[in-house]
Amino acid sequence: MTSRTRLDDAHPYLRAASAGVRHHTRALARSAPTAPPVVDRVHLDVLHAHLTALHQLLDQLAESARPPHPAAGRHLATAHTRLWQATAEVHSAFHLLPVASADGTECHPERLPEGPPVLTICQRHLAAGHIVRRKTTPTDLNRPHTTACVR
Repeated sequence: MTSRTRLDDAHPYLRAASAGVRHHTRALARSAPTAPPVVDRVHLDVLHAHLTALHQLLDQLAESARPPHPAAGRHLATAHTRLWQATAEVHSAFHLLPVASADGTECHPERLPEGPPVLTICQRHLAAGHIVRRKTTPTDLNRPHTTACVR
């Protein structure tokens, strides 16, 4: 008798992260049902963290799928590249939003014990960028999406 892992138990952390994203999306919709949700740096930082984690997961899946299933590996590698493009755009949007402070005065991130909040997203982005540059060419990053469904 073989033990088969249920789909729900296969990747509990990914399932929990997906549930967190769904909860955050619903909470944003409930907070302002008639107005568009307010986008701020905190939301984009959290979204960037999710995207970089998913990026790492896709990288691992593409590497493990490539030898036994080359076509599937290529599709996962393409998804890896497209996800990096989305992550880079979220990072850029983060830096275009104004820095707000809770009391309306000027922000002084150097006073925070963990350092300026802007550095955490940049450090995360740079770390993910090193992986991308090792495995992806600039041409691949700029190529339009052309992968068609094989079914």
